[in-house]
Amino acid sequence: MTNCTAQLLDSGNLVLVQQDSKGILWQSFDHGTDTLLPGMKLGPDLKIGLNRSLSSWKSKDDPGTGTIFYGIDPSGFPQLFLYKGQIPWWRGGPWTGLRWSGVPEMTPTYIFNVTFVNSVDEVSIFYTMNNPSIVSRMVVNESGVVQRLTWNDRDQQWIGIWSAPKEPCDTYGQCGPNSNCDPYQANNFICKCLPGFEPKSSQEWYLRDGSGGCVRKPNVSTCRGGEGFVKLAPVKVPDTSMASANMNLRLKECEQECLRNCSCTAYASADERGLGCLRWYGDLLDTRTFSDVGQEIYIRVDRAELARDRKRRNEFPLSTSRSHCSRDLPIKEFEEGTTSSDLPLFDLSVIAAATNNFSDANKLGEGGFGSVYKGLLLDGKEIAVKRLAKYSGQGINEFRNEVELIAKLQHRNLVRILGCCIQGREKMLIYEYLPNKSLDSFIFNEPRRSQLDWSTRHNIICGIARGILYLHQDSRLRIIHRDLKASNVLLDASMNPKISDFGMARIFGVDQIEANTNRVVGTYGYMSPEYAMQGLFSVKSDVYSFGVLLLEVITGRKNSHFYDESNSSNLVGYVWDLWREGRALELVDTLMGDSYPEDQVLRCIQIGLLCVQESAMDRPSMSDVVFMLSNDTTLPSPKQPAFIMKESYYSGDPLTSEGSHSINEVTITMLGPR
Repeated sequence: MTNCTAQLLDSGNLVLVQQDSKGILWQSFDHGTDTLLPGMKLGPDLKIGLNRSLSSWKSKDDPGTGTIFYGIDPSGFPQLFLYKGQIPWWRGGPWTGLRWSGVPEMTPTYIFNVTFVNSVDEVSIFYTMNNPSIVSRMVVNESGVVQRLTWNDRDQQWIGIWSAPKEPCDTYGQCGPNSNCDPYQANNFICKCLPGFEPKSSQEWYLRDGSGGCVRKPNVSTCRGGEGFVKLAPVKVPDTSMASANMNLRLKECEQECLRNCSCTAYASADERGLGCLRWYGDLLDTRTFSDVGQEIYIRVDRAELARDRKRRNEFPLSTSRSHCSRDLPIKEFEEGTTSSDLPLFDLSVIAAATNNFSDANKLGEGGFGSVYKGLLLDGKEIAVKRLAKYSGQGINEFRNEVELIAKLQHRNLVRILGCCIQGREKMLIYEYLPNKSLDSFIFNEPRRSQLDWSTRHNIICGIARGILYLHQDSRLRIIHRDLKASNVLLDASMNPKISDFGMARIFGVDQIEANTNRVVGTYGYMSPEYAMQGLFSVKSDVYSFGVLLLEVITGRKNSHFYDESNSSNLVGYVWDLWREGRALELVDTLMGDSYPEDQVLRCIQIGLLCVQESAMDRPSMSDVVFMLSNDTTLPSPKQPAFIMKESYYSGDPLTSEGSHSINEVTITMLGPR
């Protein structure tokens, strides 16, 4: 072959180019080995006669082709697979329009751009980087694990950000056909039959050799006998290799199509945005439960099973853990038709016994809508009980909001709700107990603050940022918290932060940028200027609050305190003054001594100032913040923050005619015209 040139591109792609036509004759990206780089495609392409996949090395020292293969299976409805030889080892599930059904957190959108193609000639996916300075790769190793890694230039090493499989429920077909693998079961027995099914064998029923799993219950009819569907969520939908797909049908039409065919065992949306229809015929294989991502699937059941499911959802005795909190609230407080939160309902007698009848010795604190108590259940589990003031008309909306909202949110940096108790005038939320209480009890308490070295503080800052990012971008809902502050960040036994108190939170639409309210809620000192003055709130409102919180963690000072040594009325202004003078390190908490990296601390201060800039448009997104906290890239210069001039309200009435203010840092609400 003449007039050809081999070129190694910056992307890592080795290409053979014909100089006359300037076309690529061959490229290494079409023949991957064990590594997937940005820009490489994965999946079959009939136009060039290739099925692009990854294969492991034979061993750590032998780069020959091994037995582990990773790629897209185009049969049925295309899905991601990892194979050991010819045997499915792990399944990433089908593409849902936003992510792989069974691959949570593999491709966070603030790092990657993802393109998925599903056409007659090609089924493929490839990733590119939002920030070209980030170096990332995916690797399939010889032990049967696929990993996503990014390069940490500071530490000169690859950092793993995702891998699979990593738990028993990740293993393909772990529980056999017609079953669901649920790693969150309280009794640690992860396998459970799908609705309408029972174990095929009473012993070792979860074996994958075909002798286990579940079968339809005997003597039942699911064909034109009053049958229906039971919803299961959030799950990785069953293997779609043999599923029927119709992208022109909506969910209700999908249900009717499945109901008309007695062989149809389940249906689901093909796209998590509600588009397309998937229908299964025969056994359902490799379903598993997730805590925060996944899809809904509807399982065909007989009339009796359907009635039992409806009874479970609508008739809930107070003592059963199958009860749903929202269903037991009076209609005047929870409107009829409210979606159930699926939270367990605790009996009042159980909570009273756990808290020693709500004794003062068990009280952890008191807020605007009631008290919080420590409790101990009979099984030894410690809980925190948030008890709404019994005779107060306040807090009903906030209680409802938290019941309906936080049950749908699961993240390591969000506090976990266990259930609620609703009986007569009593309304309580039951949370996991976190022994180190709230962040403000550390950073604003000198003896306890001395326990926080820089590593701990930086971990707290990064954890809060990841939690907010999950709310804004990565959860099933898009949430604006609206009341981020030190007292609403709890600390577990290892000092890991968990954001709490979602009573003021608001759900945003996918394309919604901002909203306006006549009811301004929050805490003075943490509220963004556009929210406090105009009632406008957005994700950038939370970014402002995070910036204030970050500066408080570094300095050990409250933002709302006055600083006589500065021309400003608060901590933000004080930091700004010192930053402009090149003296920012003077504000670092002296209790940390000198044992902190100055460059990292200064970087965090600069990030904090970027977050509290006066214009919401100038503030970074939380995805930007998380990236800036984790990488040593150049940061922009911050503009002047909001709320830095001294004001005269301190000597007068702390509540103005508009907006919300508080001198003692409790959350308050003020109604005013807009």
